[in-house]
Amino acid sequence: MGDGLRTLRILTKDDSLLASAETALSSMEGWELDHVQDAERLLGSPPCPGDLLLIDAWVGGQNSYELCRRLTGHTRCRTFLVVDLENDLAEPIARFCGATGVLNRPLTRGSLVDALANHTSPAPALPSSNRSDGAPAADDLEFPSALLTDLRTGEPNQGLITAIIDEGTGLFNYAFLNYKLDEEFKRARRFSDPLACVMLGFEGQAADAALKELAGIFLASSRDTDILGRFDESSFLFLLPGTGVDGASIMAHRVAQMAEERGLTDLVGDPMCISVGIAHYPSPDIDRREDLYHSAREAFVSARDQGGGVVVTH
Repeated sequence: MGDGLRTLRILTKDDSLLASAETALSSMEGWELDHVQDAERLLGSPPCPGDLLLIDAWVGGQNSYELCRRLTGHTRCRTFLVVDLENDLAEPIARFCGATGVLNRPLTRGSLVDALANHTSPAPALPSSNRSDGAPAADDLEFPSALLTDLRTGEPNQGLITAIIDEGTGLFNYAFLNYKLDEEFKRARRFSDPLACVMLGFEGQAADAALKELAGIFLASSRDTDILGRFDESSFLFLLPGTGVDGASIMAHRVAQMAEERGLTDLVGDPMCISVGIAHYPSPDIDRREDLYHSAREAFVSARDQGGGVVVTH
């Protein structure tokens, strides 16, 4: 875009919203407008940190919350979801998905100026779902469980479900694991409860059908209070509240045995050899959630390096 100018990028197919953005921005010196109709373009050419990104909640044929989660994992600019005035649920959901906040339609100069003044830096970017190392980023937001249900219909909130569920397995996705690790560790530390963190995975790649069957094994071997999620393409992370190292080891061995008995294979037809790493709290070396995660990952890598099929407990 133009030299010396900051850019407001708006992802929308709504002409009236675009017109309100053009009018609002026309009296704001130093800004220019970039109309984007394809999220893939933003992923391929992310906005600069000083830019402003607006995502229309009405983007046709696409889940705006899932788009928000994807884009905030690739951009470092302030990102707002544009919603209807009466949508009281949008703000916490948008923030949970990594957005800086929400703006109401139609856009006005005042709303843009206030957004820029009140949010001088971007929200922390969510990690991408294929990340395979490094500790999850902190997320201090409290997520009300009532938001899973639409208040008006009593039906599941499909937009939110899509934003937190991994489509390939039906387990939670990385972004939600990131949030839950923080929440469960805080709860365990506050009430002195045990918490086990299990990282489980296999070498190579697997077909969708094999991944779904593996996810079914996980669900059959767990309690409804356990948090099971997909960490990256070939590994998973489990959080087991109220569970010590012995209980986590029993579950891990059971999962590995069931996967072997089912004869699950990877894409080249080799047996899917499961590796498991377990960490637990309380433990002398674990003071933060990052410590719990790193300990589980180190144990997982150690098990994998030994040839898989081994549970290594730290």
